[in-house]
Amino acid sequence: QVQLVESGGGLVQPGGSLRLSCAASGSRYSIYAMTWYRQAPGKQRDLVARITSEGSTYYADSVKGRFTISSDNAKNTGYLQMNSLKPEDTAVYYCNARFPLRDYWGQGTQVTVSS
Repeated sequence: QVQLVESGGGLVQPGGSLRLSCAASGSRYSIYAMTWYRQAPGKQRDLVARITSEGSTYYADSVKGRFTISSDNAKNTGYLQMNSLKPEDTAVYYCNARFPLRDYWGQGTQVTVSS
């Protein structure tokens, strides 16, 4: 019913920037909250940032000051602007959108930070 399509991942050097996008389609309901997670090989999935429909935001300590989460409600799209990237940011990034009945997940996008 609802699909979340992620884009914007890639390979960047330390100190570089990327902007991830998460576009939701297939629902007439508004998104209650959008959350970005990341998971490195062999590690647990960690919460990166969250934005609610009321506009409040939350950031993990590891990314605070470097990442910015935002949304375009008219386009049903969320964004994660990532600046000053570090090798430890390397992971698959997943977006999650909370709707009235359930949550939906994006397919994941690979972010690799390496020189």
